[in-house]
Amino acid sequence: MHEIPVLPGDGIGPEIIDEGKKVIEAAGDVHGFNVKWKEYPYGADHYLETGETLPETALKELSKYDAIYLGGLGDPRVEPGILEKGILLKLRFYFDQYVNLRPIKLLPGAECPLKNPGDIDFVVLRENTEDFYVGVGGRAEKGKSQKTLEIERQLYKLKFDLDIESDSEEIAYQLGVITQEGAERIIEYAFDYAEKTNRERVTGVDKANVLSDIYGFWREIMEKTSNKYPNIEHEYNYVDAATMWFVKNPEWYQVVVTPNMFGDIITDLGAMIQGGLGLAPGGNINPEGTSMFEPIHGTAPKHAGKNKVNPIATIWSGALMLRHLNENEAAETIINAIAETVKNGETLTYDMGGNAGTDEVGNEIARRIRENG
Repeated sequence: MHEIPVLPGDGIGPEIIDEGKKVIEAAGDVHGFNVKWKEYPYGADHYLETGETLPETALKELSKYDAIYLGGLGDPRVEPGILEKGILLKLRFYFDQYVNLRPIKLLPGAECPLKNPGDIDFVVLRENTEDFYVGVGGRAEKGKSQKTLEIERQLYKLKFDLDIESDSEEIAYQLGVITQEGAERIIEYAFDYAEKTNRERVTGVDKANVLSDIYGFWREIMEKTSNKYPNIEHEYNYVDAATMWFVKNPEWYQVVVTPNMFGDIITDLGAMIQGGLGLAPGGNINPEGTSMFEPIHGTAPKHAGKNKVNPIATIWSGALMLRHLNENEAAETIINAIAETVKNGETLTYDMGGNAGTDEVGNEIARRIRENG
């Protein structure tokens, strides 16, 4: 028996989570385990009713579990950032989910926008708790106390001798932070992942040529870490070059490891070359604690309740969750059923050229699991 908390979230979240649960239950029937779901209400509706995002009591309760299943967060009725920071980022930081796992695999039958895509099958491992997402920053406005303004001007100046007039209307700054511990653990995870999955190469993506302090430090740690893995090749790409090579030669990549902000950007590009956001699963992982699994796409409020959106990313995220729970055979069964459904092409949603409903795709994948099991 696996007890799994569920946050269906906003927009299409509840619909796609229902299909993910359906498929996981089918895999459980075949592979001999049961799932007990525990649903939590946190999202836009709850916030609008109560003014509460995610209370400390809920975090403490969720800490009892190995994995959380999330549908998505975001709603046009709520100011941007409130739900994302108050729930999603709070979960990632509270549970120290320092690995963002993004498989990028082009399934046979999925339409790739590239002319000759080749065999696309790699993973991006994004550091998930540091970099520019730590929230260190602010704005200095005219009218603040002179002491506050002076402190903020000095932060802005940093190493540069810039002449900022005291009557400047406003300045803004954001600081990126990388710690030795934070970089070491995600980079070690990447090399371990390569070793365990029989990959030969790890590519580090950064911007060390311009942001040389923060990302030069990242490279130093990657170089030291690589010495522990003599059988794994490693290389570096600047993030701008990586976006080019993702398009030109995506088949080259095997395991990519990158700081938080660049990982956020290149995984969306990865999603498009694998056929779209509807096929893009994700995991936020703490190998020793509570992890969380979700599709990387948004909540598409305009499609909510219409039974038309693609649930595959959520279903695939459920497979990643089962793998985290050591149900490896069940996870592979789900991924194989997804691949068969995509290749067959008869039961797909509008974004993949079909006319099936959300529930029909879930039913088809569940059917294939039971038949093949």
